[in-house]
Amino acid sequence: MMDGMASEETRTTTFTTVALPAAGEPRRPATRAWRTRLLVLGIVLSALNLRPAITSLGALLEEVRDGLGMSGSVAGLLTSVPPLCFAVFGVTAPRLARRFGPGAVVCAGMVAITTGLLIRPYVGGTAGFLAASALALMGIAVSNVLMPVIVKRWFPDRVGSMTGLYSMALALGTAAAAAVTVPMTEALGGGWQSGLTVWAALAAAAVLPWIPFVRQRGATPAEQPPGRQEHARVETPALRITRSRTAWALAVFFGLQATAAYITMGWMAQIFRDAGVPAGTAGLLLAVTMVMGVPLAFVIPRVAARLPHQGPIVIALGACGLAGYAGLYLAPAAGAWAWALLLGVANCAFPLALTMVGMRARTGAGVAQLSAFAQSTGYLISIPGPLLVGVLYQHSGGWGLPIALMAALMVPQMVVGVLAGRNRTVEDEAAR
Repeated sequence: MMDGMASEETRTTTFTTVALPAAGEPRRPATRAWRTRLLVLGIVLSALNLRPAITSLGALLEEVRDGLGMSGSVAGLLTSVPPLCFAVFGVTAPRLARRFGPGAVVCAGMVAITTGLLIRPYVGGTAGFLAASALALMGIAVSNVLMPVIVKRWFPDRVGSMTGLYSMALALGTAAAAAVTVPMTEALGGGWQSGLTVWAALAAAAVLPWIPFVRQRGATPAEQPPGRQEHARVETPALRITRSRTAWALAVFFGLQATAAYITMGWMAQIFRDAGVPAGTAGLLLAVTMVMGVPLAFVIPRVAARLPHQGPIVIALGACGLAGYAGLYLAPAAGAWAWALLLGVANCAFPLALTMVGMRARTGAGVAQLSAFAQSTGYLISIPGPLLVGVLYQHSGGWGLPIALMAALMVPQMVVGVLAGRNRTVEDEAAR
């Protein structure tokens, strides 16, 4: 692995050395280095904000249900809102990025997250809560799609390491929201409204690094010299992405892993609470599941980027998921920490899917189309899962059927993941 890391650093150094100013233009290495560091900070802070709106709600779902008078089915609908918004709004991200620039779109996305988190606990009623949540999730949706695009275009020689960095930050934000929302709510007086609102401060901080990039309409790398920006802005003809079998396999894989992730984020704490685990401990168990993604989200993309076929990683993650669901069914309280760890490993299919998005296309334009297609289609596929879990839970009176559904969905996820991991690109398939 050390050899691989050295190789990647060598490629990075080569890229920086080649990107020299055109003849007669002044050197501005300090400015470019500053912008690159600011861009990395923006990516990390944005990634930290891509899940707290969801996992903070999962930790307080019972209190929110009681406060707003929700039934189990309505709560299931609430847990289905994230993938619905990701599917509807995510598909617009490439078009918005072409018109306004990816930096401006991500900046606007962070503003939307901040606003939605600030107002949703206080708008009153289930409908207002859903509408404010949708505003925050709209910002998350466009940022979700544009993160792989930004990494591919600004850091083309460091796709694995940069994907790992923002995946790790995403997992850290997810875990932190799950772990500290309950104790923070208690410290703030016990009201669930304050426990959900406090996450708006983190989203507001993420707005700042993107402000210098708001007027940058082009999608050129921060390191690229002005003399070469005109060439980089040349439009690439749109791919017929739906003709690519790899794109479809990746979209279905993305959808099934998202189904598992949002069921976990929305319902796992409640599964443990119904098994007799205290609310604070249930939140910590959810945090353990999420925090597993912090180290693994950095390691898995780097390993996957060096493999010609990512199928073995897909199989390993799926096996962990099946083992975790089996334990959750047989002994949810007795082995709670083990099941949380196993399901945390299984949830690392998300950074793997993001890595494959960057690897299954050769160009930045191809990655933009593939990212929008895979994520929008995938999140559309994932919408029924959390809702169906809520319906099954309410009508069966227990968690047996919902857990059986989760385990059953893991099998096709492994199959399509192996297909998506094959060494080929959507450009080649869409051209046939």
